[in-house]
Amino acid sequence: MKNKRDSREKILQTASRLFQLQGYHATGLNQIIKESGAPKGSLYHYFPNGKEELAIEAVKYTALFIENKMKQTLDSCSDPIEAIQLFIRETASQFDNPETIEGIPVGLVASETALLSEQLREVCMNAFKSWESIFTEKLVQNGYELEVAQKASMLINTMIEGGIMLSITQQNKSYLLLIEEQIPHLIRKKG
Repeated sequence: MKNKRDSREKILQTASRLFQLQGYHATGLNQIIKESGAPKGSLYHYFPNGKEELAIEAVKYTALFIENKMKQTLDSCSDPIEAIQLFIRETASQFDNPETIEGIPVGLVASETALLSEQLREVCMNAFKSWESIFTEKLVQNGYELEVAQKASMLINTMIEGGIMLSITQQNKSYLLLIEEQIPHLIRKKG
């Protein structure tokens, strides 16, 4: 049972990484099979509906990975502004070694597939909403009004997604670090 779960996990990890870095269309099933080391039959056993089903599961996998990382980072710091800045810095630090990037949000897959696959659009939308809700929760716990927290969280998530896209394109984390610097101007301290 463990080997079967490991095969599925390896396929998901590999697909998630490749979809994040190369996009949906540039990532082929043969590349996923080769890089994951899983037998070809495993891919079709776990994802019988093919690439779209695998991409949906990969987005969910990535979303959960990022959600857990966000919660852990935000919980490690009581001040919400400092906590959000820390999360952005940790995200930016991945660009020090681009070949080992993992857990980069799903913007590339979303932009490629939103008009082509309603299921992929929805799973990406749900990922974005879940991340925004984590920021919102942190702000509300620290005395911010719900509406203010929701708007700030939407803006923060949008900036991070854009910063990631520009950082990938420019192979430079300075965009994310600029966003991190601006968080105190975007969210005023309570108290």
